[in-house]
Amino acid sequence: MNDRLPAAASDGIQQDWQLTGIVGQLREARQQWRQIRGRSGEVREFPSRAALRDIIAALCGVLFPLRLGPTDLRESSEDFYVGHTLARTLDALLLQVRLELDYQARLDAVPAHDNALRASRLVQQFAATLPALRRVLDSDVQAAYQGDPAARSVDEVLLCYPGITAIIHHRLAHALYRAGLPLLARIIAEIAHADTGIDIHPGASIGDSFFIDHGTGVVIGETAVIGRHVRLYQAVTLGAKRFPPGEDGVLQKGLPRHPIVEDDVVIYAGATVLGRITIGRGATIGGNVWLTRSVAPGSHITQAGLQHGSG
Repeated sequence: MNDRLPAAASDGIQQDWQLTGIVGQLREARQQWRQIRGRSGEVREFPSRAALRDIIAALCGVLFPLRLGPTDLRESSEDFYVGHTLARTLDALLLQVRLELDYQARLDAVPAHDNALRASRLVQQFAATLPALRRVLDSDVQAAYQGDPAARSVDEVLLCYPGITAIIHHRLAHALYRAGLPLLARIIAEIAHADTGIDIHPGASIGDSFFIDHGTGVVIGETAVIGRHVRLYQAVTLGAKRFPPGEDGVLQKGLPRHPIVEDDVVIYAGATVLGRITIGRGATIGGNVWLTRSVAPGSHITQAGLQHGSG
């Protein structure tokens, strides 16, 4: 970090920022917020976004050592690097898992006495999924290479394509989501969202050989179910049509409200697909289509077809 003052502030002029008052007012705001929500504020209560960014970067290196690992790595030392990095990274993940479990216990007002053992078990189970996850990611990379005539190699795809970055993050986040760690999963998903412009909720279920081309503006909702060999283009939305409130007026959580996309579907740029509808196997959805009804397998849906009531 560069600790040098800006030139205008280093000319011998003593500034009075009136920090005492500002610090006091910020303390009052914090205390008011914590009092309303029953928080103590004594220790950090939440997982760290910065720590999770480092954990995901390390896991990318573990999964693809010679391409996403350190630049001086050689094949002869891959296993040592993977083992050493994985041990360090799982220790770091364990701390974040424990923070989420303790946070959940506070929200649910339940004892947290067994959270240390539970956190260890969850991290062990997550680690055991990594070999299978690597194989699925290989299918995603291959699908991107085969689906984009501009791609010169699978290495270029892995190193450069935002859709691959997003799906790596998603598959890691989805494993944590399924393990009952939705906050960690959501933070990881939003790291990918910030880096790529692709917004995939960690709850979405996505089959192998998945490819997002270009990617910017793609949105995939929490309860979306996507089959195998599916290809999406930029600005595609797989979203909800409506959000029914419960008796207390709060939107109901977890209802199946996003599309089911079956195998071998292609959805072109700007298409908006809303609600718990099914896009049948092998269908093609044209660009900028607005779709709120199910589509039969093998269909070809275009704007013109929808305007004329066909398709």
